[in-house]
Amino acid sequence: QPQLVESGGGLVQPGGSLRLSCVVSGFSLDDYAIGWFRQAPGQSREGVSCMNNYDGNTFYADFVKGRFAISRDNAKNTVYLQMNRLKPEDTAVYYCAAGYSAVGCPAKHEYDYWGQGTQVTVSS
Repeated sequence: QPQLVESGGGLVQPGGSLRLSCVVSGFSLDDYAIGWFRQAPGQSREGVSCMNNYDGNTFYADFVKGRFAISRDNAKNTVYLQMNRLKPEDTAVYYCAAGYSAVGCPAKHEYDYWGQGTQVTVSS
């Protein structure tokens, strides 16, 4: 049974950093693109970043470009999201998800498996 488990969230001051981890099991990172999404209270879930499994290309939403970085460690079955220069508007529950895409990233509805999320709160 495919499973994704996020960790690394917490409370951080504006300008600080966090690194989220997404540990996967039941499938190989070679077979699925991994995306990071977030959902703030009262808002829809939005894409943050993803990494294509075939070519390793990475993609970022405009609002995180230059601040966030996605990476993966196949040996640890883990995908990371390094978040720097955090802002209060980055506060949300962050989810990782696995989906198939030959190129680029899957659309949100094309992700097959989702984690339970980890809370990130940016506040002074």
